[in-house]
Amino acid sequence: MSEFKIQMPKMGESVQEATITKWFVKEGDKIEEDDMLFEIATEKVDSEIPSPVDGVIKKILFEVDSIVPVGEIVAIIQTDEDGDDDDSSSDEASAATDKEEVASTASEEKAPADFKESTRFYSPLVRSIAKEENISLEVLETIEGSGAGGRVQKQDVLDYLAGKGAKPAAPAAPKAEAPAASAPKEKPAAPKPSIPVGADDKVIEMDRIRKIISERMVQSVSTAPHVTSVVETDVTNVVLWRNKVKDEFQAKFGQKLTFMPVFIEAAATALREFPMLNASVDGDKIILRGKVNIGVAVAKPDGNLIVPVIKDADQKNLVGLTSSMNDLANRARINKLTPDEISGGTFSISNFGTFKNDIGTPIINQPEVAILATGNIVKKPAVLETPAGDVIAIRHKMFLSVSYDHRIIDGALGGAFLRRIAELLEEFDVNRKI
Repeated sequence: MSEFKIQMPKMGESVQEATITKWFVKEGDKIEEDDMLFEIATEKVDSEIPSPVDGVIKKILFEVDSIVPVGEIVAIIQTDEDGDDDDSSSDEASAATDKEEVASTASEEKAPADFKESTRFYSPLVRSIAKEENISLEVLETIEGSGAGGRVQKQDVLDYLAGKGAKPAAPAAPKAEAPAASAPKEKPAAPKPSIPVGADDKVIEMDRIRKIISERMVQSVSTAPHVTSVVETDVTNVVLWRNKVKDEFQAKFGQKLTFMPVFIEAAATALREFPMLNASVDGDKIILRGKVNIGVAVAKPDGNLIVPVIKDADQKNLVGLTSSMNDLANRARINKLTPDEISGGTFSISNFGTFKNDIGTPIINQPEVAILATGNIVKKPAVLETPAGDVIAIRHKMFLSVSYDHRIIDGALGGAFLRRIAELLEEFDVNRKI
């Protein structure tokens, strides 16, 4: 009998491991190609993993809640149930040996001897790095984790090594303690405030995604000094154009036309003209991004936000932007996005107008340096200049705001960028063909 080994799939360039949150099958189950095998959760997105083959589940190597590195074998599927008895017996013995080796390897990686005393969970990848770099368990326990629940991740260990400037020495005989005065004292962490809980209060545990969002928002504000600029813009031409073509657009392309693709188009155009807003900061280096990949915040039914990314937004027309936006938004709401579809963004947009809010001051989505907020579109009286003199007319107005990283973007640049987006919307061709 032949067998197929299911590996933890690669879930994007930045994803090194994932947590198995659910198995849809058990050992002995017969499955068909594309049947769902298991569900995984990363720090970016949850995904269901289908089977690439028909067969029978022979072995499941990791239980629910196991954190598994990308490429690790998680299950074995027997793909050929029929065959000669002698061959079958031989194959079964061979498969058993292979499975024992895989299970043994997984067991060794999951529970090396020097981690048995720890009450803290470390992924196989983190343990492997610690072993290669001679980081003792005692030292590893002092590293602050940036993952959900304070879990230590690969980058945390690499940051620790970078801060030390060299590999830690292998464990050796105890050294004599240096005089206390010779060791610089670390600044003690600020104590967490004690929050009183009254008898009428209700305590709700954050779900996994909300914890991740919380951590990232705190990280962003701590990393980048935020400045926000605001303008009010006249989008009458955009509103009139959409009202005129939306039915034709739906009939011709099978897509609902919203205002967001127009906002994305304007932002993409402005980003090409102001490349400093399409960048990242790495220490004292500025990385100007070669692509314009725009993420748009989408509210999910559970109240959490997710930011799918439209890749190469500056190269798409309004039809392409509408199709991409609708597809990503619809799949975001039912947890069907892949990690690559919510990574690689160079700029983001948050639509406060969806909730009938006029103005928003969003937090930058790291490692980007700016984020645009679009407000509610409302009718307002406005003064218009005409050849016959100034007149008051009813116009469609909205507020735009942009939050930007003051480390590299000053008010003049941020304001000019925002003003350019406003101009592109105000000058929109009301007679534009679809």
